[in-house]
Amino acid sequence: MAIARTTRWLAIARRHPSAWLLGVQLLGVLLYPAMDESGAGRALFGAFGIAVLGLALWVVRRSPLGMWVALLLAIPSVVFSLSGALLGRPALVTTAQLLECLLYFYTAGSLIAYMLQDHKVTRDELFAAGATFTLLAWAFAFAFAVCQQWFPGSFVATSESELRTWMELLYLSFSLLSGVGLSDVVPVHPQARALVMLEQFAGVMYVALVVSRLVGLTMIRNARN
Repeated sequence: MAIARTTRWLAIARRHPSAWLLGVQLLGVLLYPAMDESGAGRALFGAFGIAVLGLALWVVRRSPLGMWVALLLAIPSVVFSLSGALLGRPALVTTAQLLECLLYFYTAGSLIAYMLQDHKVTRDELFAAGATFTLLAWAFAFAFAVCQQWFPGSFVATSESELRTWMELLYLSFSLLSGVGLSDVVPVHPQARALVMLEQFAGVMYVALVVSRLVGLTMIRNARN
């Protein structure tokens, strides 16, 4: 009985990789504040990031887009991230963040293609809608992190540090993508403001094109039933 139950749960997990990705990323939102405060926490942060990358690759496999592009972004990202942490080279970490940013954008695009490839809304596609939102939030947060490394002082906040923490940038990203705009982090550099405007546009278009389509298909299916 226990083996059958385990097999059943594994089968369900394989059918819903988007749910795993969404759950892990939401768990990260709760864990990231504790990871910023110590060396062990930063090491855990790196390991957590690698786990998210692995889940992102798993999700891309179900998409009509190419898996090889995701691998070309993910493998160098892990190498640069580990090298930067071990050697104490911020430039390598910034390169890893840039690659992760591109990978998350690509994975978000893969999930959007996955959701648009048929006219029936499945449970995994609903999870994919949430995972796509978090992927876009992560992607822009990494873009902000790279921006403040290339253009120091790109963002100002209530804290005195010149560089914003990952949690501050992720908080800003969620605020912009959701259209809420409730954030104490303010872009002041022209490049930072350009990224902010792009995220605001992405958030509006995601709701208008992707989420509204899923809602419309669900309503059509319910009407037919």
